[in-house]
Amino acid sequence: MARKVDHIGILVSNLDEAIKLYKDCFGAEVDKIETISEQGVKAAILSLAQGANLELLEPLPGSNMAKALEKRGEGLHHITFEVDNVDKELSRLSERGIELVDKKSRPGLEGMVAFIHPKSLRGVLVELCQKI
Repeated sequence: MARKVDHIGILVSNLDEAIKLYKDCFGAEVDKIETISEQGVKAAILSLAQGANLELLEPLPGSNMAKALEKRGEGLHHITFEVDNVDKELSRLSERGIELVDKKSRPGLEGMVAFIHPKSLRGVLVELCQKI
């Protein structure tokens, strides 16, 4: 079961400009910046004083994320729930007929992650995250 909303993923065209905007507007602090080639993004985790973090995602050229940015533009990409065990949650959800993007967890920016297909959650892409 979900423990909390961990972060909100936002697709951006320029990571440096987006970081500056969220720092200037909301006092967000950069916790981590990393390129995740397997997912086709350069990502930054920004923390706020309280609540869920923000994950800014700049697509790498030629990636599926670049295609998504081209098709939909910048904006909300996903919502992430922290769970104790991603693979157990995937099994539980699959048994309930929920359509999954990932059948098993994979490395992400802050631990193991997996995505649930938006078709099963009223159009919202949801990521499950297990902190390591």
